[in-house]
Amino acid sequence: HDWRRAARRPDPARSAIHMGSLTSSWVMDLCGRRICSNQDVASCALKEIFDSSTCINQLVATGVVALLVSVLMLQLLVKIPNSRVSARQLVSLSSLLYFSAVVFNGCLGLVYLGLGLWMLGTGFNQDASVVYLPHWWLVTLSQGLNLVLASFAFSTRPLFLGAAFVRFWPVLLTICAAFICCSSVVNIVAEKTITIKACSDVLSLPGAVLLLYGIRHSHDEEGYGGGGNGLYKPLHTETDSEVADSESQVTPFAKAAFFSKITFSWLNPLMKMGYEKPLEDKDMPPLGATDRARNLYVMFMEKLNDKKQSPSHPTPSFFWTIVSCHKRAILVSGFFALLKVLSLSTGPILLKEFINVSLGKGAFKYEGYVLAVVIFVCKCCESFSQRQWYFRTRRLGLQVRSLLSAAIYKKQQRLSNAAKMKHSTGEIMNYVTVDAYRIGEFPYWFHQTWTTIVQLCIALAILYNAVGAAMFSSLVVIIITVLCNAPLAKLQHRFQSKLMEAQDERLKTMSESLVHMKVLKLYAWEAHFKKVIEGLREVEYKWLSAFQLSRAYNSFLFWASPILVSAVTFLTCYVLKIPLDASNVFTFMATLRLVQDPVRSIPDVIAVVIQAKVTFTWISKFLDAPELNRQVRKKYYVGIEYPLAMNSCSFSWDESTSKPNLKNINLLVKAGEKVAICGEVGSGKSTLLAAVLGEVPKTGGTIEVCGKIAYISQNA
Repeated sequence: HDWRRAARRPDPARSAIHMGSLTSSWVMDLCGRRICSNQDVASCALKEIFDSSTCINQLVATGVVALLVSVLMLQLLVKIPNSRVSARQLVSLSSLLYFSAVVFNGCLGLVYLGLGLWMLGTGFNQDASVVYLPHWWLVTLSQGLNLVLASFAFSTRPLFLGAAFVRFWPVLLTICAAFICCSSVVNIVAEKTITIKACSDVLSLPGAVLLLYGIRHSHDEEGYGGGGNGLYKPLHTETDSEVADSESQVTPFAKAAFFSKITFSWLNPLMKMGYEKPLEDKDMPPLGATDRARNLYVMFMEKLNDKKQSPSHPTPSFFWTIVSCHKRAILVSGFFALLKVLSLSTGPILLKEFINVSLGKGAFKYEGYVLAVVIFVCKCCESFSQRQWYFRTRRLGLQVRSLLSAAIYKKQQRLSNAAKMKHSTGEIMNYVTVDAYRIGEFPYWFHQTWTTIVQLCIALAILYNAVGAAMFSSLVVIIITVLCNAPLAKLQHRFQSKLMEAQDERLKTMSESLVHMKVLKLYAWEAHFKKVIEGLREVEYKWLSAFQLSRAYNSFLFWASPILVSAVTFLTCYVLKIPLDASNVFTFMATLRLVQDPVRSIPDVIAVVIQAKVTFTWISKFLDAPELNRQVRKKYYVGIEYPLAMNSCSFSWDESTSKPNLKNINLLVKAGEKVAICGEVGSGKSTLLAAVLGEVPKTGGTIEVCGKIAYISQNA
């Protein structure tokens, strides 16, 4: 029973000595035990207050908990009878987080009550060798009663307890639980023992925090900020109901709480529906406002225009503009990536400690149990952080992809004629379908670029702790592998650029062939164009083969490096006569996995970074392409006699040439008038209509257009 802190039955001789000490310079506590001397009263008093094994600490905790219990019982006795509702209307646990908090605290309260009753029972047992003083079982019973009452109270609708009480009482409970938890941690560190009471005290803090957060984010908070009975609501107007319907149809992720996002429980309704029947398009809820392409594009353009107006950024970078739009998401996902690396790196360290415990080298008695709990917590932390890392970066990639697709679509509507000659329809389709997709994949790999370095550094530090100077041989092998890969990375970049050029040329030719298929059939040009496309495919295949071969060599080099690392390290240990035992050998083998994963992912990271760099260069050139001059015509929206008026206008498709396509055009069109423009082929009829739309640069004269224009193109 060494985990129980107890006071044995009083001894008369010991009591006489104790009473004689009252004349000395000791300060007595309420339990009849001396606690402090005049030499260091402050530090001793702090120890008495913040050590859960002392009587002063237990009396303070009992008093605070008794106050919380009294307030809670008074609130229950006053509020619930006045509500005059049935038990079914009273109880509400709609939120999963809320339900988990109530159940957790209720179970913990029952543990406290059972432990307190057992302590109390030892006092009435004459055969018991250990008798607990009243302050021991009193503080335990009070904590148990407090948690059980709290679980019962907050299983009801928060409305019945009162908004002010629901806001402040859980905060007081959390503060009290933090004091009790810290006191138990101090006792565990001082005594190097773990008791059931101490474990319960430590768990009381996360239970209180869970309850506080569950109440704040509960879905059953009708009646906050308003009076009256929350079971009755005023009728909504038609507009309010429409707004409510539109908001309720948004994906549950947009309204999910923290716990729901961490556990992905917001997906449960959709998974349940998919289990019952095949999902259809109508079953998919619309995206939240932060994930919609329109909102993302508007935010991107606002950031871009702000930077353009800044004198320090006359030509802002599209890449850094996108980063500034999503910097919070990047930082949060980076935090989870770092947390995953750190939790993964604890494995070899904990394994070494486990081996030491099995060899009888433990630091304290229950170190094995503590290590088992720590490993479980670390693995849970690793799993949660990795899922959040992957999910958040994939979501960020989709946002960037949607943003770029919208930007490319808007840009192609404003392209000038010179830019349209450089960027064909096939190339623009390639930007949307291929290039935007590759950039959307890049956020997933972005954090791999620096977490790989962090994980390698941590692994080398663990290796140095395990095998000493032999770690440097591992470092040399890794450095040689990276240096051998440097020229190969340059080749990959060159091959990737050539491959994308060949893909664009092939897609451009195929797109034009499909668009003008009628002409190809009429003139029997199928065989000729087939040979052209096959030739372009041969060029693309050549660069694709070169790129994949270089990538295969790169992958082979990095996949073989972990084997070389282990072989060279063990050889160095043999040469330097470094002793190898179970502790450092198993630690080395476990650490080797930390080295393998980042080293083997280096080729993929390099390939993705190269693809993203080349792709972003192409898209940036397209987004920087010259646009139509929107000032070629003036818009008047007042009622005038001539909605369309041209006065000595000259137009030219190529602004650099001195010879215009149309010269000295004068045209007046009245409202409601029908005008037909006649002329032979190539005389400029389509150019004149394009000039009215503002798509042909104006080199002279004035043009005024009133109102809106509907245009039917000659070719779809």
